Order: sequence, then structure tokens, then C-alpha cells
Amino acid sequence: MHVVFRESHGLEDSETPFDPGQTPADLVVLSFSDSDLGAFAAGWHRGGGPEGKLPTLRLCNLVALRHPASVDNYVEKTLTGAKGILIRLIGGENYWPYGVMQVQDFARRNGIALAVLPADGRDDPALDAHSTLPVSTLRRLSHLCDAGGAVAAQAALAQLALAAGFYAGPVPGSKTVPDCGFYDPQSGVIPYADVTGDVIAVTFYRSYLTAADTAPIDALITALRARGFTAVGLFVPSLKAEAGRVFLEQTLAQLKPCAIVNATAFSGRGEDGTSPLDAPGCPVFQVALSTARQKEWAEAERGLSPADLAMHVVLPEVDGRVFTGVISFKAPEKKDPHLQFSRFAHRANADRIKAVVDRITGWQELARTPARDRKLALVLSTYPGRADQIAHAVGLDALASTEDMLMTLAASGYAVEPAIGFGKSLPNSHIAWPLADYCAALDAVPQAMRDDLNTAWGAPESDPMYRDGAFHFPAQNCGNALVALQPERGAIAARDTDYHDLARIPRHSYVAFYLWLRAQGMHALVHIGAHGTLEWLPGKAVALSGDCWPEVLTGSLPVIYPFIVNDPGEAAQAKRRISAVTLGHLPPPMKDSETPQALLQLERLLDEYSTADGLDPARRDRLIDTIRSEAQAAGVE
Repeated sequence: MHVVFRESHGLEDSETPFDPGQTPADLVVLSFSDSDLGAFAAGWHRGGGPEGKLPTLRLCNLVALRHPASVDNYVEKTLTGAKGILIRLIGGENYWPYGVMQVQDFARRNGIALAVLPADGRDDPALDAHSTLPVSTLRRLSHLCDAGGAVAAQAALAQLALAAGFYAGPVPGSKTVPDCGFYDPQSGVIPYADVTGDVIAVTFYRSYLTAADTAPIDALITALRARGFTAVGLFVPSLKAEAGRVFLEQTLAQLKPCAIVNATAFSGRGEDGTSPLDAPGCPVFQVALSTARQKEWAEAERGLSPADLAMHVVLPEVDGRVFTGVISFKAPEKKDPHLQFSRFAHRANADRIKAVVDRITGWQELARTPARDRKLALVLSTYPGRADQIAHAVGLDALASTEDMLMTLAASGYAVEPAIGFGKSLPNSHIAWPLADYCAALDAVPQAMRDDLNTAWGAPESDPMYRDGAFHFPAQNCGNALVALQPERGAIAARDTDYHDLARIPRHSYVAFYLWLRAQGMHALVHIGAHGTLEWLPGKAVALSGDCWPEVLTGSLPVIYPFIVNDPGEAAQAKRRISAVTLGHLPPPMKDSETPQALLQLERLLDEYSTADGLDPARRDRLIDTIRSEAQAAGVE
């Protein structure tokens, strides 16, 4: 077979033929899971594979064999000479149908010991039928693979070797890792956690532990501890596994954490509509462990692949988690010359972990601060920019809501001063921020972004909100609450096109406004109503970087966002790009309308006109003058 292979990288690329370039070996293990393959690599070395104590082995991720041409090439070049093949599939045969068909046909024709196993912990008769080994052997292999870890993987290789006609001695050591438990980066699995202070529980998959792939979890726990938190690792098979649910519910009740950082994927809601992370009643922050390389993420506007987006962002949103960003990317380790395999492992990204911990710390500072000392910024939209429609929000009277919020905050112990009449007072109330202070704050913004800002808008002195050596923001202090209008992000004349433009750089006064809010020591940012422009600034769609405008301007500030419930698409933009907690409000109640008494005669005349229009044109024409006279008398013409 002659196939031309090419490399294909990036989050947007479709499947292309790929040649792993592996020579034949006695045993072959194929899986979609890097955790599986990492465990088998460790198990083979543990069993003395390099010294010839185990048959030769090849490992390959099925992602590299999605294309039919890749499968055919691998069968011809690598599986030739194999005596035993183990395939572990997540989702059943439908996730690799062509490969299953070709490999099982090759195995039957050549008398190869073939085990096709499910990776979800459940028996799969369809996969049993594709295997050439007895069901009893398949169940033993499945049990060892489900157990995870190097010892269990070594035992599975020994079992496969025996089935393939090789000798394999007994495997010493415990072949199981607890389904659930406590974890410490320095000590590994620990029997319990004796905790004090502000506890943060970090929940993650047991499979990371069994594959020795905990680098991002270790870095996250270490970073949280460096900020003064008592961070504890909790590993589970999944949030929906019964053992995991029971363990988390009991353990979280004992730990009483101030926050949970969750590194598992998908929703954790069971049939009763609850998640085990709900029990403590504390914030649950979601982080993503990307399956892409860091270079792919850096170059992609979407930020995450469709699969990562669904697993780590969209489905966790169903549980009400606060998405804080990505903390790691996959990277190849040094290629093992014995196995001709390079495991892709999670590699922690220190900059993204710092950004995540900053956000979590911001929320915890808000929680720790007594109500009377909390400083809040209540920000109102300027759209559509007309003087009679400032603070416009879909389905919400934002000005009246602001007045109500201030009264509620004052009644709850906040040192705020309730006020009314913001519709008239805000446009005429201004707070100045010196240009020198803006320039000093701007120094913390990446140089490339500053260059873009100056290229797009020129010098800050040319901004419409600049005069007399300072920016002047429409805002007024109400005690510890600041009520302000969000500045225009661009030119007023281009408002309609700029409002949702993900490429349009915000102007100086807009950048200055948010840097100014942060300089005031605000504890939280409350954007009132759907919607403002902060979440529509340039940057990645999700899993933002330090070069994305929404992250640069909000920093670690908690964002709270009252948002109409029937616009989940735009609410998701705020959740994913500024880590907002959106508070859904109902649309205004509908009320039956009636025709005013003074217009009943006009209504009857219009009905007559409609009837006569097709039946009596002469009467229709006579009615026109009568209708106009009635309309003028009623004041509607």
C-alpha cells in the first residue's frame, strides 16, 4: 500500500491520514485514552519489558487511526507479526467502526489473541463478539483495565501475553487504586485530610491519578496553598458514579469548603436533578484541561475544540458552575524507543493557573469582607445611546432596578446611600481620573495590546471623554456603591456595527474606565441587564488568554450580571468570557390590552373599511374621509 501522509494540526482541522511509524511487536495496545496508554507503558517497564521479561509491545492512541487509510496502513505495517492485541473503546464500536472491522478480520485470519474491551465499566456483548478470547478472559482484562495504574496494567499485559502463547510470571503488588479518596501533591493518595482554615476542595478524575498524569492538579493545589487556602485533592471515577457521589457528599459535608474547584468534565446532575458538588452550598469553579496542544490553543480564536467546549464548559454550565478558564494542555513526552510511543500528557500552564487562582481569590475576598466594607460598582449600559434611553436593558427597567438594589443593599448592612433619579443625574454627574494614573495602569497591559489600542484610536488625549488632563466618566458615588454608565466602546456613529464586533478594539476611555474601577479597590462588578459590551471585546471565544481584552479589563474582579432568562445565548457569552455569574430574571409580565373608549368608533370604522375593501369599493372610498375625521378628533392623526 502506498499512502501519502501529511501532518494536520489545529482545533479546526478534519481527520487526515496519519502514519504512527511503528514496527511490528508481539503485543499491541490501542486506546483513545492517553491515561490508559500511560499506565500500560509504566506497567511494561515495571515488569521488566526492556530486559526481555515481557513480550515486546507497541502502544498507539486511536486518535491517530481515525482515517481508514491510517487503519489499513497500521494493520499492514504494525499488526503484522502481533500475537496479542488489546483495544479499549470509549463509547462502543461506533467510535471506531472501520478499525474494529479490519482488526478483528485480520486477527481471525491470523489466529491472533484479540480483546476488544469497553472503557465505561460496563459489559458490552457486541465488543465480546468482535474478540477472539473467551468471555472469562475478557472480563478479567476489563477488570484490570478499569482498576487502572501501573500494577494493574502490568497484570493485564501478563494476561494478554498468556492468551497469546507467551510465558508471563505472577505480578506482585496491589492491583487496585481506591475508587475515591484524598490526594496530596507531595504524598499522593492519603487516608484522610486533617484541615483547618479556608478549605478549597479540588475534585478530579481518578484516571489522572492512575495514569500518573496529575501535573495540572498538583500545580493548581500548590498555587491555591500559596495564596493561603487549605487546598485538598479529591479524586473520583466521575461525578455520576454512585461511589463518587456518596464519597463527595459525605466528604464535602465534613470539609465544609469555602469553594470547590472542579476539574472533571460534563454535568454532574443525577436523575434527581442534583450534583454531589451542590451539598456545601459554596461556589463551584470549573476549570478545563484541554486535550489540544498549547500552540493550537494560542493560535485558535475559538479557544477550545468543539469536544473540549462541550465537556468542560457547556455541560458544566448546566450545573451552575463558574467557568474560570483552562489550566493545562496536552504535550508529547519524550518518545520511548522500546515502545515507539510518545505519551501525550497534561502539562500545566503557570500563567493560566495564576489567572484562575486570581479569580477564585477575588470571589473569596468578596465573601470574607464584611458587608459594610464591600465596595461595589453598578454599571449600566449606554445602548442605544439616546438621552431618553440610557441604561437600556432587554426586559428590565435598569434604572428602577438600580434604585431597588441600593435600598436592598442598605437594608442588608452595606454602607451604601440609596438614591433615585439616575436617569437625569447620571449623564450630568462625572468623576475624573487623571491621565497620568491611566498611563501608569496601562503599563500593566501587554505591549502588543497597547500598540493595537494606539493604532486604532491614537493618543488618549483625542478621546471624547478626555478634557483638562483627565478622563471624565458619567458616574456618581452612593457611599460604597458606585453607579456608572458604561462608556462607548467605539465611535457613536458606528454603534450598531461595533456593539457585537469581536474584532473592534475598545477606545481609550473604555479601557480607562475598567482600569479605574479596579484601581478603586472594588470587590465586585455588577453589570445590570442584557447587555453591555464587555463580554464582546476582542479575544478568544472561550478559555481566554492574558492577551484577550475581557480578561485584561476585568482581572480578578467577580462579575455579577442580572440577565433576562430567555436569552441564554448571549448570557453564555458573559459566563464564558468574563466568568460572570448571571442572575436570570423573568420577562415583564404581559397584560391584556383593551381599545380605549375614545377609539372604539375609529375601530368600528376601520373594520368596515376592511370589509368594504374587497366587496364595495365605492363605500370603501367614502369611508376614508370619515375615518380621517374620526382619527383627527381622537388625536391620532
